[in-house]
Amino acid sequence: MERLHRDARAIFDSALLAVDPREAVVDFCREYLKNTSTSSPIYSIAIGKAATSMAIGLEEGLGERFTAGVISSPDPPLHLKRWSSFLGGHPLPNQASIEAAHAAFTLLDRASAQRALVVFLISGGGSAMLEWPITRKTISLEDLRDANQTLITCGARISEVNAVRRAFSAVKGGALARRAPYAQMITLIVSDTNRGDEASVASGPTLSPPMNAPAAIEVIERYGLELVLPASIVKSVQQASAAVTHTPGSHHVLLGNWDAVEAAAHRAIELGFTCVTREDICEQPIDEGCDLLLSGVDILEGESNLCEISGGEFSCPVRGDGRGGRNLETVLRCATKLDSNRPHTVILSAGTDGVDGNSPCAGAIADETTIARARRYGLDPEDFLARSDSYGFFDQLDALVLTGPTGTNVRDLRIVLKSVRACA
Repeated sequence: MERLHRDARAIFDSALLAVDPREAVVDFCREYLKNTSTSSPIYSIAIGKAATSMAIGLEEGLGERFTAGVISSPDPPLHLKRWSSFLGGHPLPNQASIEAAHAAFTLLDRASAQRALVVFLISGGGSAMLEWPITRKTISLEDLRDANQTLITCGARISEVNAVRRAFSAVKGGALARRAPYAQMITLIVSDTNRGDEASVASGPTLSPPMNAPAAIEVIERYGLELVLPASIVKSVQQASAAVTHTPGSHHVLLGNWDAVEAAAHRAIELGFTCVTREDICEQPIDEGCDLLLSGVDILEGESNLCEISGGEFSCPVRGDGRGGRNLETVLRCATKLDSNRPHTVILSAGTDGVDGNSPCAGAIADETTIARARRYGLDPEDFLARSDSYGFFDQLDALVLTGPTGTNVRDLRIVLKSVRACA
């Protein structure tokens, strides 16, 4: 099985190399500068897990033409002197998230007065890293944190979570960009959502909500959150306007999950696999998604070497107080189904940002021997699933996918490899 394990990791690593935000921003800046002669100041606001990579790319691409910026990220670039840097919280906002929003408001006021150009650098994770409540007097930071914790663990889809977030935020749903009505604005996006759904990246601080977005109050009712969310949040949702407000400026999606999937497929073919990409596997509930993952490799029994690749994010409710996320749980659930039934099959699921849930790893890798090996160590997979502690399970088996922070964020990648021959 070692060869299949090596190949799975090589495929994942190739996908990461293909979604480098710094390089994508540099390329855009160089192309943009060919077609613009603006002499106004150029400001920037960068938020999200790819913010630092994007900010570095912007400085490299614009050079001395860049004036100043505000950045909130997991790894703020303190060496970039033209940026006000903040260590914004994730997955929950922190005090730095509030301070970053205040700094961004100040910069946007200046940009609007100068009719300057503002380049927004937006990536996944930005929802928490820059935040300001719609009613500062009644919604506290603790309320924001409690609300986000409830939303991300209730099993709702990301579009539903964002619908509620927009209802109590003075940043999301285009509100950040609307603070600078006289500025020129361009938004560059590293997307952690589906193709065409860029308004959901970081809850869309510079884009109007999608026309088909769910109503926030309906989401709260669907998941029974009326008595779970802070009262101030529920009140804001009840009072939220359903009207979609126009947001000025243009936007460009630089990278998305589809780029990672395409690069992974290309590498799999180079390694000799017959490769199938599954666009139908994306945002299912995790139990349904795992069944779909394994059903695909069963259909093509005649292929000697098969690779099935999919992306997106399964919805994964948290049931216990363990460590882990949807990728680790996906691999653990699949491992229990692989147990002695599907020879020579490997599954890897990992987040392109290098972090899965509240764990320090990107994901995990397993095969049909994983559960038998775990049981020899006295590990019960059902117990770990019940406690949402898939990280603890794979940590003891030395089967984690560890990358460290990658500087990008284009959702998850799932790789299933199968060989009818034994692999040494």
